Amino acid sequence: MQTTIRGELVEPYAEALLSLAQSHNLADQFQQDSGLILDLLAASAELQEFLANPLINPDAKKNVLRQLTVDKVHGYFLNFLMLLVDRRRINLLAAICQQYRALLRKLRNIVLAEVISAVELTEQQRHAVVEKVKTMTGAADVELAIAIDPELLGGVVIKVGSQIFDASLRGQLRRLSVSLAQPV
Repeated sequence: MQTTIRGELVEPYAEALLSLAQSHNLADQFQQDSGLILDLLAASAELQEFLANPLINPDAKKNVLRQLTVDKVHGYFLNFLMLLVDRRRINLLAAICQQYRALLRKLRNIVLAEVISAVELTEQQRHAVVEKVKTMTGAADVELAIAIDPELLGGVVIKVGSQIFDASLRGQLRRLSVSLAQPV
């Protein structure tokens, strides 16, 4: 229930941000701006707690946001952040930014592929993953979100939406173990 209510609050703000971006030809700029915000929030649990705390004065939140984003985000995007503070929705900032990016990808026929690898991928490997995902999905382009997990031992796991393609050594060993455990 909580997730549904949260989603119902996030979607209209993300759509409004996308509409603003499109009307002023700022979709790419807002994508960068939302990425910056997501990076700031991911790097600081204190910032997340500060913004989410309803007891903190809204003006203090605005000042912190201005200081963190001065000359880094477009003025319209900063105004949007101030609006979220005024409407007491700043606690939804990360979700709104993520949803904005998802809406923009959908609009541009770009899919997000979450790639987990045992080691850092080379440029050639990244290109191969992008081409494989394009073939699988029919998307115009692919955005990669890469994470490193040494426990995979080797290979990659690619997640696109609800589809998972497990080409990891750990996955192969698990499948082999399951097949060997079955009676003949």
